[in-house]
Amino acid sequence: MQLDPDDPRPPYQQVANALRAAILTKTFKPGEKLPSGPELSQQFGVARMTVQTAIRLLRDEGLVVSRQGSGVYVRERTQRAVDLRSHLERAFEQPQVSVDFAGFSGETLHGAITEPLDKIRDGRLRPDSLSIRLLVPDPRQPWTLPAQVEDLADSPAFRARATRIMERHTLAIVDAVNELADLGLVPDAKAQVRVNPAVPLFKLYVINDNETFFGYYPVQEHQVTLDGERTAIWDLMGKDAILFHYSADGDEDSLASQFTRQSRMWFESLWTTVGRDYLP
Repeated sequence: MQLDPDDPRPPYQQVANALRAAILTKTFKPGEKLPSGPELSQQFGVARMTVQTAIRLLRDEGLVVSRQGSGVYVRERTQRAVDLRSHLERAFEQPQVSVDFAGFSGETLHGAITEPLDKIRDGRLRPDSLSIRLLVPDPRQPWTLPAQVEDLADSPAFRARATRIMERHTLAIVDAVNELADLGLVPDAKAQVRVNPAVPLFKLYVINDNETFFGYYPVQEHQVTLDGERTAIWDLMGKDAILFHYSADGDEDSLASQFTRQSRMWFESLWTTVGRDYLP
């Protein structure tokens, strides 16, 4: 598996395309473990960071799943319910762009939205307005989940770890949008993070007020290092969430239109009532 030097696409995209083709053609079968990062790096002749970026693309698409301390595996179900990245890219071609997210950390959104934001920075996209709102659980309050396996107790150490992950992704999105505003690349651009007292058991995206993406967080045992000790946690596995897509149509009584409308209402109710601006 070697890259084509005449292919104008970035190396990580070429690696992702090759692995995607191997998965969809069952060269890598459902449940099969992919070669390790160093092995793929050697096979493709690229840096390990390039392989990691390619794997993240496939994970965001729902084709593979990472298992802590074990490796990367092809999902048992490789049929993708929805590809969030491609829908986001099309949404950013509209004059007014809005993205509302409710979930745990924003990691998947950060991975999917980076390229559209880069296209604005490069001048390939020019929306008139851009609004991104991120609603996440308040890490300063005790959580019912994730919880310690032993006694279902809240773990302040785990919340501190989760806070760092959440800030790394949500604040990166905020910084990127603020940069576009400061550079004058989008006349009206804003991004905001709010916390709420409820820990979500699902993730929700509402894009341009007419497309909704919804997926459940599976709860799995997860071994993590907290305060120098390996601890068993019942964790919410966002990387394993398969997203389902509903797009509002001309029929207000259709299932998709009703679901999208109710999703907007639900998000707005939390955002404007119990939601509080997050201050790092």
